[in-house]
Amino acid sequence: MKKKVVVLISGGMDSVAALYEAHRQHETVGALSFDYGSKHNHKEIPFAQRHCQALGIPHRAIRLDFVGQLFKSDLLKSGGAIPDGHYEQQNMKQTVVPFRNGIMLAVAGGYAESIEAQGLVIAAHSGDHAIYPDCREDFMKAMGDAIRLGTYAAIEILRPFIHNTKAEIAQRGHELGVDFAQTWSCYKGEDVHCGTCGTCVERREAFQVAGLVDPTVYASTSPLPPKPAAAVA
Repeated sequence: MKKKVVVLISGGMDSVAALYEAHRQHETVGALSFDYGSKHNHKEIPFAQRHCQALGIPHRAIRLDFVGQLFKSDLLKSGGAIPDGHYEQQNMKQTVVPFRNGIMLAVAGGYAESIEAQGLVIAAHSGDHAIYPDCREDFMKAMGDAIRLGTYAAIEILRPFIHNTKAEIAQRGHELGVDFAQTWSCYKGEDVHCGTCGTCVERREAFQVAGLVDPTVYASTSPLPPKPAAAVA
């Protein structure tokens, strides 16, 4: 059923594809990005703004300075170096920002109700749970219940890609006309994608598996690391 929705958009390939999907399936009345002090926010958010402008969707970037100041994560400017390797390796836990999705969804829920929206679109996909506890099904169900019960509009969390792999999202974005050159994944936030951090590895793998040309400029295109034998718990 078509709804008035707000999209959470980082500027990465998943959330940009979700923006285009929402634009096709719903009435998208707003989009939110969050500047929480990560090493790559300054690279991502301009792409989020660009795609929203192209689709005529109102976009706001919300500063969450307290996250960068108080939380511990190597993803933040206040943290250590971003690790290289496969995105399901144990050391990728260093990049988890505690309760990030919970905070963002809570803010987005209040904003959505304030502009009379009925749903929040988030680009969580089938592989996210490997590292991120605030992407897992139990969390998303509980957070969805909290937002629905805590708003007069009974706002619903919509996850159009929850059963899709990253490669399937790349394929869907391609079908929707997304220019993936105008998205950002690399956690290091340097001039070009490094090609070796977990998010770059995931991005490169997605295009390869989908059989699509990867338009991204990488500092390194060394062979992709193998997937760990055991999933991260």
